[in-house]
Amino acid sequence: MKHHLILRVIAKLTIPGILLFGLYVQFHGDYGPGGGFQAGVIFGAGFILYGLVFGLQNLRRVAPASVTTTFIALGVLIFAGVGIASQLLGGNYLDYDVLAADPHAGQHLGILVVELGVGITVAAVMITIFMTFAGRER
Repeated sequence: MKHHLILRVIAKLTIPGILLFGLYVQFHGDYGPGGGFQAGVIFGAGFILYGLVFGLQNLRRVAPASVTTTFIALGVLIFAGVGIASQLLGGNYLDYDVLAADPHAGQHLGILVVELGVGITVAAVMITIFMTFAGRER
């Protein structure tokens, strides 16, 4: 891919915007359309574009398999941890009302943290699947 200069320059310009838009979708998701899954897909697509343009070896340096595997587990633990925290505070599993003194604030906090866990997991799984299939031999 070293001979595709225009593609490499355009990718360097657009990938930060893609990642920034993924963060916007992540944190705007409780107020409007979007959320963890959509943000995870956008964020993962930014890394996949990087791997397609700059090569799989460069992507493996930026996002090693050990890091993506850790993020997969971390996202699931964040999601499950919110449910367990709500149970420990006297509510049902994923009952966000008990997470703060005000039920409305608890709902907001719970949704934000759960969606963050979903976004982390989805992005890491997409990157892992891409690296797995792109790195296999025929």
